[in-house]
Amino acid sequence: MDGTREKKDIVEKEFVAFPDVAADVINVLLYQGEEVVMADSLWPGPTETVYESEERLKNQFEDLCRYRFADGVIQLMYLIANQSRTDGKMLLRKAGYTGGIYREQYEGKAKDTYPVIEFVLYWGLTRWRSGRSIRQLFGKKSLLDKEWEYIDNLELHVFEMRYLPKETRELFRSDMRIVVDYLAEGECYRSERKIVHKAALIKMIKALSGECDTDGVENWLKEQEIGEEDEITVCELFDQYERKGIREGIERGEASRLVRDVENAMRFFQVTLERACEGLGTTVHGYEQARQICGSKQEAAI
Repeated sequence: MDGTREKKDIVEKEFVAFPDVAADVINVLLYQGEEVVMADSLWPGPTETVYESEERLKNQFEDLCRYRFADGVIQLMYLIANQSRTDGKMLLRKAGYTGGIYREQYEGKAKDTYPVIEFVLYWGLTRWRSGRSIRQLFGKKSLLDKEWEYIDNLELHVFEMRYLPKETRELFRSDMRIVVDYLAEGECYRSERKIVHKAALIKMIKALSGECDTDGVENWLKEQEIGEEDEITVCELFDQYERKGIREGIERGEASRLVRDVENAMRFFQVTLERACEGLGTTVHGYEQARQICGSKQEAAI
């Protein structure tokens, strides 16, 4: 997995892992908005299972695992996977992962026995067209109808987060509502909803918008004197972030002009970098900083 994709996966995982967001996702997508699951009734579970291959033991990882407790007993396990690309064999991965959990219960490695619900949050730009059931996955096999009757029709539950209908999006109560509305409405999205997880939300939107660099968000919030406990709406936060983008754009524009003028002077007048900078009222250090700001990779011809 490349670094960009890995960072995006981490951002998605961290956002969904907040207890209020996890409970909200489960309630909306599985229970049509009914508040079946409370944030404080969900407990973290292992995101790793082990299976034995011909060579050695291998690990399988899921993004999020939560137990639902009632009266001190595990009632259910929820497994949530984030996907940015369609995966034709995702169903087989699910079979391996849930199978490993049931095997641990069979072998007595778990205190209780309980059912498992696994579902996928798909964030990709295109629609999910891969098979969602055993019948779809192996539908081209030459099997008799009688044989299909004895094949367990395992299903993959995929929710296409960029294409959720408005009536579904409106059921979210956590910051997930902001994310799915932003994905549906784009750059023109504005809302007076209050944000709970500010840094995580900005990182999530940046990652889903294709921005690789999600570092520095916490520092920016600190510069703006915005704490996680402070009340701020989507409009207020987005406006401040847009102003930051405009300010950086102006800086890049000024830097670009300085680099262009210095290099034109060097080329037209056949002078050194130092002489060109001096003639334009700047320094070599100022020129190098400008090149760094505008991302120029052109080597100075000295």
